[in-house]
Amino acid sequence: MSPVQRAHGAMLLFSILVAGSFSLGVLIANDIAPMALNAVRFVIAAVVIGAVAGLSGKLRRSHFQAPWRYLVMGALFASYFVLMFYGLQTAAPVSAAAVFTLSPVLSGVFGYLLLRQVTTRRMALALGIGAAGALWVIFRADLAAFRAFDIGQGEMIYFVGCIAHAIYTPMVRRMNRGEPAIASTFGTLIAGALVLLVVGWGDIRATQWNALPLLVWVGIFYVAIFASAMTFVLLQFASLHLPAAKVMAYTYLTPSWVIVWQVALGNPAPTGLILVGILLTVVALVLLLEDAAKPVRSGQA
Repeated sequence: MSPVQRAHGAMLLFSILVAGSFSLGVLIANDIAPMALNAVRFVIAAVVIGAVAGLSGKLRRSHFQAPWRYLVMGALFASYFVLMFYGLQTAAPVSAAAVFTLSPVLSGVFGYLLLRQVTTRRMALALGIGAAGALWVIFRADLAAFRAFDIGQGEMIYFVGCIAHAIYTPMVRRMNRGEPAIASTFGTLIAGALVLLVVGWGDIRATQWNALPLLVWVGIFYVAIFASAMTFVLLQFASLHLPAAKVMAYTYLTPSWVIVWQVALGNPAPTGLILVGILLTVVALVLLLEDAAKPVRSGQA
């Protein structure tokens, strides 16, 4: 399996894990301050990734030259997660998921601005099909719900977070100096944790940690280990081998995986019409995979 194929596999797993953070995030967003929650998640994730990297012998002092690079990436990703939870405090999950589908287009824009990555016609077609399929899933095949879509404060807050996420994706490749993905991830997590500990210290001190419900702790450890540590490594690896727009195209699968998570949590299964949207996202990914298998010019994959 080529590095490009492994990168696509990494993003498939990424979309599954991210979907879980949406399902759990909605349940705990109002039980703990976003700054406090994300400070803890970054610290836990940094410890986990640091231990794995250290035991595997993949950390070198040379990997951490120019530490300002990790500060930039850590601040961007920390901003995304904090703004996501602030948005989920007031935004409906459907609206938030709709905002998230704008990330691939935003990543394409920043991929061009930062790396001069040009989106091919096939990739643009795939992004369009994926967007249509995602919106079909998000609004449960209800055109009336789509026409009534209203942008609220929570959605606007989360949109700013998605911009930070879209900038982060091409920034990984721009900032990389040959470090392995796990070393870059560790540096980013440490930097993100430091930023959140400084900026969110007031919320951290005000949180009654011993009084938090069990569900909040389950959510914290899930987002720390699975939706942070693992997804950081997956995103770092994929961003080194795929263009930014193609990396973020996998966000189109997230609404479909959210439905799977919701069903697992006891919610009703989707109707047949919803499956049409899921099929469209699969078609989009097939187009991307076929495009990835073809020879490309430098700057594309």
